[in-house]
Amino acid sequence: MITSALPAALPTPERADESITAWALAARGGDPDAVDRFVRALHRDVLRYVAHLCGDPQAADDLAQDTFLRALGSLHRFEGRSSARSWLLAIARRAVVDSYRHAGSRPRSCDAVDWRVAVERAQPCGLPGFDDGIALLDLLAALPDERREAFVLTQLLGLPYAEAARIGGCPIGTLRSRVARARATLIDLLAAAA
Repeated sequence: MITSALPAALPTPERADESITAWALAARGGDPDAVDRFVRALHRDVLRYVAHLCGDPQAADDLAQDTFLRALGSLHRFEGRSSARSWLLAIARRAVVDSYRHAGSRPRSCDAVDWRVAVERAQPCGLPGFDDGIALLDLLAALPDERREAFVLTQLLGLPYAEAARIGGCPIGTLRSRVARARATLIDLLAAAA
């Protein structure tokens, strides 16, 4: 007998968030299996979010790890008043901000005359989609920080506007405005490039 590899009904995003929040609460109680499920469920979202916020794919893994270390260290304070995803992405945002502060307080060193050229040459160029990925990163980098964050949270990570506004620390109307302006800017930039 052949059975389907997919469940009969895929969970809705709300049900998935409920499960993730339940795992976080169980992990808070000391369940190691719940810790593993919580981390696995949100690792990809955190990685994508910090990669877009910091603009440095090489630093994204370290920032995601820092986010989970911070979250697991303060899991005892998580009460489940918001979804665990919102709570974790807010921690990720603070981890990126703290990394900027830390980097700004340190002198930068580079042996190459132009470090940007050295970085570009170190990147693999023959991979499919590489040029498209660079173009997308350049377009996103052209957006102001607040608009880029709002766009990434809602359009790339698929968070509801209310949750993204809570993570971004702004009213929902402001977040909607930032997303709309980010879209308009991206459309204008694409039209200018064509």
